[in-house]
Amino acid sequence: MARLIEELKKLPGVGNKSAQRLAFHILRSSEDDATLLADAVRDVKAKLRLCSICNNITDIDPCIYCSNPTRNPQMICVVEEPTNISSIEKTRNFNGMYHVLHGTLSPLHGVGPEHLRINNLLKRVAGGQVEEVILATNPTVEGEATANYLSKLLKAENVRVTRIATGVPVGSDIEYADEVTMQKAMEGRREL
Repeated sequence: MARLIEELKKLPGVGNKSAQRLAFHILRSSEDDATLLADAVRDVKAKLRLCSICNNITDIDPCIYCSNPTRNPQMICVVEEPTNISSIEKTRNFNGMYHVLHGTLSPLHGVGPEHLRINNLLKRVAGGQVEEVILATNPTVEGEATANYLSKLLKAENVRVTRIATGVPVGSDIEYADEVTMQKAMEGRREL
């Protein structure tokens, strides 16, 4: 039981109490449920990998986005994590390619450019087919730093570099927006 708790504590966001609750839940589960959980973990490790082109998590290589001939290879949207792709896909407005960094620059946490998947992005852009790179990192300090760093690298490649707009979310009230959100909304304004 102690070994299971120690392993569960390695999961992000799982502390000692949560690990204990999960371990006792697994203990109380049926043999079939425990086996299904263990098999699911093994299958993820055995069958999923990173796409050799965009670094998305996939069971086929290249992934469904990179192998889709109807997508526009001249436009690449750079995101922090594979989960960010689904948010963009939900809009049904983007038909380009993706590139997943698997994190952001964070000197305080020891994450530098060498820890992110930047080199294969630069190789894709250097191939000459890419016309625009959209930087869709989160509007956090780390996300902004990553976007600025990538912008400098990519502009040297003579490619158009854009940043997603940030600001007041649709359906919210301006009175509840903090000053940074309001500043970004004013900076990202567009002509009507």
